[in-house]
Amino acid sequence: MKTTIVIPVYNEGENIRTTLSELDDKVRVGAETWLVYDRDEDTTVAAAEPLSGKTRIPFKLVKNKYGRGALNAIKTGLEDAPGELVVVTMADLCDPPEVINGLVAAAEEFSADIVCASRYMKGGQQCGGPRFKGFLSRTAGWLLYWFARLPTHDPTNSFKLYRKSFLDSVTVESTGGFELGIELVVKARAMGRKVVEIPTSWHDRVAGKSNFKLWRWLPNYLRWFFYAFTHR
Repeated sequence: MKTTIVIPVYNEGENIRTTLSELDDKVRVGAETWLVYDRDEDTTVAAAEPLSGKTRIPFKLVKNKYGRGALNAIKTGLEDAPGELVVVTMADLCDPPEVINGLVAAAEEFSADIVCASRYMKGGQQCGGPRFKGFLSRTAGWLLYWFARLPTHDPTNSFKLYRKSFLDSVTVESTGGFELGIELVVKARAMGRKVVEIPTSWHDRVAGKSNFKLWRWLPNYLRWFFYAFTHR
């Protein structure tokens, strides 16, 4: 498979059937989906297993090898995914699956190491979600784009495509939350790698519960925010 779609999951039993169906309907690139879970008791596992072999885009249930948490699930997927291109997206359909086609097209057109799905560039939008969290994310993106010259308006968004050769060349230092996305962008820019962005929309989840912990993870994001200004 050329593209691996990595989805960290945590009790997404309410969402996963719809998510897999939407991927089947809207993703047109050759791909395999990895559902990375923490515990065997995760509701995602029981809901997904009966669908094995019945989806157009094949999926694989993969156990998080680093311990619990979204960061560790994403790390597992990024490290072990077999595809030349790896896309990280969420199980709650806050990220439109059809944008994956654009991420792959941009990676091929520009020979990009990272393609960022951007809510804050022209043509992008964010619908719903906590207002303060959105304000922080948008403001950080604006500052990093204009003053640190980071080549994306939306570095904090986890919805990104990575080229495997880049992933194999970088050491991940992130320790919590979804900070991995901004870490890899600022490191790619510091290494002279190609980073581009395309617009996306983001819609707040309608089922299940978000596992995002703003105040606990904010210091982790700030580390990479300042890194972007000091490693150019």
